[in-house]
Amino acid sequence: MDSPKIKQKEKSLLVGVIHGELDQNTVDEHLEELKLLAETAGAEVVGNVTQKLSRINPSYFIGSGKAEQIIVQAKELGVSLIIFDDELSPGQIKNYTNLTEEVKVIDRSGLILDIFRQHAQTKEAKTQVELAQLEYMLPRLTRAWTHLERQMGGIGTRAGAGETQIEVDRRLIRTRISKLKRELEKIERERNTQSKRRGNQFKVALVGYTNAGKSTLMKAISGADVFIQDQLFATLDTTVRSVELDSSHSILLSDTVGFVRKLPHHLVASFRSTLKEVVDADLILLVLDSSSSQVEDHFITIMEVLKELGADRQQMQIVFNKIDRYGAEENHNYLKRKFSDGIYISALKTLRMDKLSERIIEVMDENFQIVDLQFSYKDSKEIALAQEGVDVLERNYDDDCVRLKIKGARWRINQIQAAMVK
Repeated sequence: MDSPKIKQKEKSLLVGVIHGELDQNTVDEHLEELKLLAETAGAEVVGNVTQKLSRINPSYFIGSGKAEQIIVQAKELGVSLIIFDDELSPGQIKNYTNLTEEVKVIDRSGLILDIFRQHAQTKEAKTQVELAQLEYMLPRLTRAWTHLERQMGGIGTRAGAGETQIEVDRRLIRTRISKLKRELEKIERERNTQSKRRGNQFKVALVGYTNAGKSTLMKAISGADVFIQDQLFATLDTTVRSVELDSSHSILLSDTVGFVRKLPHHLVASFRSTLKEVVDADLILLVLDSSSSQVEDHFITIMEVLKELGADRQQMQIVFNKIDRYGAEENHNYLKRKFSDGIYISALKTLRMDKLSERIIEVMDENFQIVDLQFSYKDSKEIALAQEGVDVLERNYDDDCVRLKIKGARWRINQIQAAMVK
């Protein structure tokens, strides 16, 4: 599928707008992140432009004079790509196409979608990203996006009488969107079946801003060999590992895609099945980079996405990672006051990891249950299972049965009772 994708080392110019509550410093910080995103996509950023606006221009987002000036500046610098930090409307994209065909103009959402496309490895991730891209593309079709039948098959996709090429392309995209949605529904059913097989195990999900060190933390807790790279959106697929914290506490630990400011809505919607691990979690570990000057802004962004997913009501523990990094020490006192319950670690150097394990166990044990169980003597396997991972308070051998009184975490009691029913 052709899209405004970034070519390797394509020269680009970034555009930010000072508007409403956004001041120059905040916009500069946002543009710095946009630069990282552009570089992740393979672009070479040669500069950025900001404009202060009292109101957004419906035609070009920025002022019309400024829009023409940026196009001229881009051509002088040999720039072939202009990236706006804010989302542009379909009409604004079209207006820029009318101004110039030599310089592509995309927005932050288009850039993030391109990065996700590059990083998608599995069939599920590729399906999710393609769906998000097509839903983003559909209202933004211009001359630059035409002749999609070359990629989507020729026979049966020819233009009907009176149809323009863009109308054909829209029809092709709608057909493809319907097919991708059906594929994702099938994937989601398979994921639900997998979740049921995992039973009543205590589920812990890692969420965080992209590049906060979630995959490194996953490895530090589980010891598993997971993909780690110092890059935005290095991993898109959910990784689930079974972890024994001690002899009586085991968890299912999941790590999924990192969040970022202004994450495209279509992307969140498409990745809903992947992010279901977060929604179903008994405990969310919200991972933040303690050395970042924008750590509070990152926290707000993550909470907004969790709210959109309906996962903001789950029990949560904030984890401040990278305490060994430059900048973490000067942030420490402020973060301690702002987030008094936070846990401070270095996943890379496994510093203070015991504090985090203790906290997870504490949460698991908060809802202890005491139950009385009764077994036939022939149920030796079930009797042995019922004594694993719990405290046995009483054990009585009657003539016709064995009676146990056990104390354990709610999730473990549920697991034992479910096994007895089978």
